[in-house]
Amino acid sequence: ENKDETWATNGEVYPKGLYELLLRLDKEYDHPLLYITENGASFGEDELMEGKVHDENRRSYLQGHFEAAHRAINKGVNLKRYYVWSCFDNFEWVFGYSRRFGLIYVDYKTQERILKDSALWYRETINRNGLIIKETAFG
Repeated sequence: ENKDETWATNGEVYPKGLYELLLRLDKEYDHPLLYITENGASFGEDELMEGKVHDENRRSYLQGHFEAAHRAINKGVNLKRYYVWSCFDNFEWVFGYSRRFGLIYVDYKTQERILKDSALWYRETINRNGLIIKETAFG
């Protein structure tokens, strides 16, 4: 079985696991309403350079997990909400300010907010109200 070997701070990146979990919850709990209340990752790539933050790993992470959720919905899973962790870089209980999970970069010295590439992708995705589905390992 193919797994994405990219690792995030908080574990292996494996969108198929989300897909499988959603199907299992749907089956074992008689088609409940489901809400994903937090899903995100930190990859240590959130460096502000020339006013931009290129966080391709986070964008790819979100794309893969959105695709997994979309496929589960197409199989009949009653997924009603999916919340990305997190909107802004913030204080994390385990990591303090050393890891960034947000779609929006926060300059902690000036409090300036800067949309990361992942935020721009997310904005395009929700404005379009849909994904551009790419081939994935679990197709």
